[in-house]
Amino acid sequence: MNILYLDQFSEMGGAQCCWLDLLPAMQERGWQILAALPGNGSLVERLRARGFRVHRIPCGPYHSGGKNGADFLRFVWDVKCQVRIIADLLARSKFDLIYVNGPRLLPAAALAAGGRVPILFHAHNYIAQRYAARVAGWSIRRSHATVVAYSQLAAGPLRPYTPRERLHVIPNGISDIGFHQKRFDPTGIWRIGMVGRIAPEKGTIEFVRAAAVLSSLVPNARFVICGAPLLSSQRYYDEVRSLAHGLPIEFLGWKEDVARILNNLDLLVIPSKLEGPPRVLLEAFSAGVPVVAFPAGGIVEAVEDEETGFLVPEASSGALAARLHELIAGDPQRLRHVAANSRLCWQRSYTIASFQERIVQLILNLVSTSQTELETAALPAHK
Repeated sequence: MNILYLDQFSEMGGAQCCWLDLLPAMQERGWQILAALPGNGSLVERLRARGFRVHRIPCGPYHSGGKNGADFLRFVWDVKCQVRIIADLLARSKFDLIYVNGPRLLPAAALAAGGRVPILFHAHNYIAQRYAARVAGWSIRRSHATVVAYSQLAAGPLRPYTPRERLHVIPNGISDIGFHQKRFDPTGIWRIGMVGRIAPEKGTIEFVRAAAVLSSLVPNARFVICGAPLLSSQRYYDEVRSLAHGLPIEFLGWKEDVARILNNLDLLVIPSKLEGPPRVLLEAFSAGVPVVAFPAGGIVEAVEDEETGFLVPEASSGALAARLHELIAGDPQRLRHVAANSRLCWQRSYTIASFQERIVQLILNLVSTSQTELETAALPAHK
């Protein structure tokens, strides 16, 4: 099987990690993959290191969140170039599937494929902007694409445009981080961390403000922010650093070894405003690190309060600080119970093997169905 892989980013993020997780299962079956990506980021380097060919395709950059006029004009120009590049790749090689890892390249894929090659669109994020959802929906309808959403939240904006049989909710899977039993000693040092992009939608400022309150209540609390301001403004990052000045907060920057970071944390905080279960949440499940999260978006699809994590009553820094203080000062057995339960939840629902099997089987079914439909359409009509 030959797959054309399209990604709107060349740097590593959750969606790109998921793709790399799928590659071993595809390579075991002898599938051939050609990638088209913007830029020369770490994803490009990793793909080339594994022997894959990578073509350059323009895509942005665009502002995170709401887009301005310059973003719109750039997008229109990019789509024209993208269609030409994808059409050229399709003309030079026979592909059984186009795998689109994100919505920004979906319109160009739909236009270039022209219904001749099946498209699998992997939705890793909630498409909040109405116009963006409409563009994605138009692309899905035009190409009869099959959609994989990583959560019910991500599937929501796409449901009006996608037939039920072509919309699949398949949660991401992650490798075993390794379970480490925590002491949760009320008198010891507590390391509380946040892992992910430093951005408004991730709630980094809310975390810092909660740390300011909690550090006055729990002198033995230490805080960690592991991440970088990818796709966010420098102004927001500067505000985060300014608010953190003088607090016991360590900025680690972007780290690839998330397992080591999690193994050094007692609690992981996820103060996101609107997203499905982020990858680091599943990694925390595997590691047995209790998660404290805002009840936002699709996070509640994975976190059951007091069972697989702890939900904050409201999405505010004050409520977050109060919940953290309650957990630190309370019975350590509550934390041990959640740590064990979250590990079992990962084993049942979020392993890498389960994720690979479901995606690979979906691709096989999609390609087989598409070939049958094309063969049927090619048969002469009988009067």
